[in-house]
Amino acid sequence: MRAAIRTTCAYCGVGCGIAATPNPDGAGERTVAIRGDEAHPANQGRLCSKGTHLGETVALTGRLLTPMIGDRRASWDKALDLVARRFADTIARHGPDSVAFYVSGQLLTEDYYVANKLMKGFIGSANIDTNSRLCMSSAVAGHMRAFGEDVVPASYEDLELADLVVLVGSNTAWCHPIVYQRIQAARAARGAKLVVIDPRRTETCEGADLHLALRPGSDVALMKGLLAWLAAENALDREYLARHVEVPEGFWEELEATADLWTTAKTCDLDPQALLRFFELFRDNPRTVTVFSQGINQSIRGTDQVNAILNVHLATGRIGKPGAAPFSITGQPNAMGGREVGGLASTLASHMDFAPENVARVGRFWAAPQMATKPGLKAVDLFRAMGEGRIKAVWIMATNPAVSLPDAGRVREALAKCPFVVVSDVIAETDTGAHAHVRLPAAAWGEKDGTVTNSERVVSRQRRFMVLPGEAMPDWWIIKEVGRRMGWKGEFAYDHPADIWREHARLTAYQNDGPANGGRVLNLAGKAAIGNQAYEDMEPFRWGNCPDDRGPFADGQFSTPSGKARMVPVVQMALQDPLRDWPLTLNTGRYRDQWHTMTRTGLAPKLARHREEPLVEVNPGDAEVMGLGSGDLARVSTPQGESLFRVALSDGQRPGEIFTPIHWTDQTSTGGRTGLLPRPLVDPHSGQPGFKSTPARLARVETQWKGFLILRGEQPVKVPCLWATKVAVPGGALYEIAGNGDPARIEACLPKGERIEAIDQTRGSRRVAVIVEGRLAGVLFLTRTGLLPSRDWLIGQLAAEGVGAAVLAARGPGSQPDKGATICVCFDIGLNQIVAAIREQALVDVPAIGKALGAGTNCGSCRPALAKILVQTNEEVLDAAE
Repeated sequence: MRAAIRTTCAYCGVGCGIAATPNPDGAGERTVAIRGDEAHPANQGRLCSKGTHLGETVALTGRLLTPMIGDRRASWDKALDLVARRFADTIARHGPDSVAFYVSGQLLTEDYYVANKLMKGFIGSANIDTNSRLCMSSAVAGHMRAFGEDVVPASYEDLELADLVVLVGSNTAWCHPIVYQRIQAARAARGAKLVVIDPRRTETCEGADLHLALRPGSDVALMKGLLAWLAAENALDREYLARHVEVPEGFWEELEATADLWTTAKTCDLDPQALLRFFELFRDNPRTVTVFSQGINQSIRGTDQVNAILNVHLATGRIGKPGAAPFSITGQPNAMGGREVGGLASTLASHMDFAPENVARVGRFWAAPQMATKPGLKAVDLFRAMGEGRIKAVWIMATNPAVSLPDAGRVREALAKCPFVVVSDVIAETDTGAHAHVRLPAAAWGEKDGTVTNSERVVSRQRRFMVLPGEAMPDWWIIKEVGRRMGWKGEFAYDHPADIWREHARLTAYQNDGPANGGRVLNLAGKAAIGNQAYEDMEPFRWGNCPDDRGPFADGQFSTPSGKARMVPVVQMALQDPLRDWPLTLNTGRYRDQWHTMTRTGLAPKLARHREEPLVEVNPGDAEVMGLGSGDLARVSTPQGESLFRVALSDGQRPGEIFTPIHWTDQTSTGGRTGLLPRPLVDPHSGQPGFKSTPARLARVETQWKGFLILRGEQPVKVPCLWATKVAVPGGALYEIAGNGDPARIEACLPKGERIEAIDQTRGSRRVAVIVEGRLAGVLFLTRTGLLPSRDWLIGQLAAEGVGAAVLAARGPGSQPDKGATICVCFDIGLNQIVAAIREQALVDVPAIGKALGAGTNCGSCRPALAKILVQTNEEVLDAAE
């Protein structure tokens, strides 16, 4: 077996190390064996379900492999010349602010650096923003206001040293599973307490010591209430405040006048006794880490919510100490690297803002002919300007804004109006790429070299272990070639990503003497002169510690003119009562086993089994009032748009609130388009959109029939019906379908071959199978009134030989019972199997389930779900016994 190559996961900001063995045992050029890297500090060998199944995503299915101008293949020279000429012509006619880049946390730091340098230093505009604007820019703004620099002052080790971990607006068990497993391991070893603050009761809440299901948008009131209570209890660190923190005049008086336990409980819609318990836990556990994520950031008051958390930590001295810190955890693999090089329109480079001295400093370093002197357009404003005709050329890299931005219908209109749209991507057909005049094939994970920075500031190498397919090229190469064609050959003369890394590291150190001398924490001077081999061999390292290797700010020195941190006055915004026409509040977020718009995870059949359709989760009481049942179709409408979803009843939803996932696109569903629904309203400080509290309504959608379609092979089809969602299965694809009218037209989606069919007029059911050379090529099951069989056995027949008429029964001789909905993706264990094992073997805890079935013993992502199933099943057993 070939030696493993150490690299870093392609997904979330945890930044897990991976040992990738390409072509294991001669299995094929585009195959790879994946395991966790035991030596990597972030995960120490552990991987979540997505990382575990990365090997299923490296095939060339759906890849863009050649440059395309319109619908025609083009050479790289022709495509790059066109991009350079059109951008140059647009700038000459309309000025540098008429063009824009929209980039992504999927880029490596080296890619990000070259894009930022080209736009801000040479084109002369700051109109480069990133999809990281959508997930963590409020944390950036909050850090800048409090610390003077965008520094996350925490590490994963702090979670293991804390006596209290507070998770705010973070479904950590699903979105950052390895972090969650580290928290749970520390709880088991040391008895640390866990508090979860989230309007939804997610799987993260399972086993927590306290869950506060607060009213959406009331986080400022919660943290101000906590701070006021701590002040009244004399639980502040007055010495730390005096030595290391600037407190605005009147801060404490305003706090005392506006916040107390009872007012806070009312505003947040919380039980006062539960709130008091949280306050007491915080007071009694000085070693506290507060972890916050999208539930805090994705708000039109996200920056104030961040600063409300930072205020509490500063006032109690819980920062810069082992096991005590505020901790923003990021959603993308290199959102932090993008922040370091200035990938946001609101920052310059190397954690510098647009102060005149910083503009001059970066201009000198780059020898830039035309430095941007002011912030550029942030994501939502950028696409609004495009729709208004002010942005006339845009280059979109490694992201899909036609799906992910709020009010996505308007985004598509803007892209359609834009005179010149360039898209660099690994995927040929995306909702955004449909609007591109030029598409450029980019290298994917496993094909490119560079660095990424995770949530705890650890820089890791992402290494290439597969050859570049077709004509795909790394993003840094594509960008630098355009820069050279625009006239800056010497300034973009990079031959290797190490060249870019050294320049980036030198810039962080350039005229930067550290916070104690008016500089910045980010300083990579020690890595600025490494050779190419040293770059290749670079081990993971964390930047930003104090000279004695303690964490940032351990010496009480911050990156502000005074050297002190700043308490920031924050105000709880007025919370809107339900509107007559929009009585519900829509929250949006991620599923456990999917990633962004599923261009990668959608290729992995095992990852599709956890959630096969986009669901709208509804409180059972609300569903009863609206006449909705589990499995119904429903239309979610907001003032911005509407989309269809399958209904799922959930006790974890507060009454009056609904939840939908962000992942589905036009490529994978006729519904489930969550991006159409949120308002394009943004935080005034960060520009981050508020995805978590959109006024909405919900209505049942009647259909005359339902069914499913299973097809062998990779070629996608457009199913002509009201509801059609696609997921990958071994050997093909599964489409869940529903609609009205004559369903016979769906049969046109089946391939040609020997047809076997059965029709039941009484139940209005139709079953059709197509056999080609003795193998199942496709099967269609439809019904108007009856039940549909499990899909599992039929999916297995895609790989079987000698398939016959038995497929119409959807069950072969001796078939195993339906395993139920997949809970453990790693070992393909279903709900029915788990329940049966609990009942038959009298299992009493999650380790016992693991011993019996294997479930939960690999990545651990399903352990919260197993705990919940265990409780429910044993309660049912007890009820039956009584």
